Amino acid sequence: MKRRKILLVEDNVAHVRLIQEAFKESQLSHDLIPVKDGVEAMDYLHQRAPHEDASRPDVILLDLNLPRKDGREVLAELKGDPHLAQIPVLVLTTSNNETDIQESYRLHANCYIQKSQNLQQLLAIVQTIQRFWLEVVTLPLDA
Repeated sequence: MKRRKILLVEDNVAHVRLIQEAFKESQLSHDLIPVKDGVEAMDYLHQRAPHEDASRPDVILLDLNLPRKDGREVLAELKGDPHLAQIPVLVLTTSNNETDIQESYRLHANCYIQKSQNLQQLLAIVQTIQRFWLEVVTLPLDA
């Protein structure tokens, strides 16, 4: 099985570390690539400096509340780009606001997951994401 590439768009350093730890527990062969905001995410996806050698992710974990370019803007840009629109985008955010949920799905998020502040629950969420999106689901080949 090929190494899975997961782009993690998250500005909270503590959440990045927790998500990294949860993925490390896995036996799945993967690369978790963290970026700190929406601008860096789009630079990565478009292979702009300093990400000229970036490879296309299999899945994107996207926080909504980001500096410089928020997750809603990133989602709209991704799903509007025919070269990137196939990449599954999993909104992973602390927001349980119904407007955020509706807007994310309107912008074609593949799913909306509320992050838990509880460590054990966050680990369980990440393990579920991993099992479903990286082991069960058939993902498109690189475009």
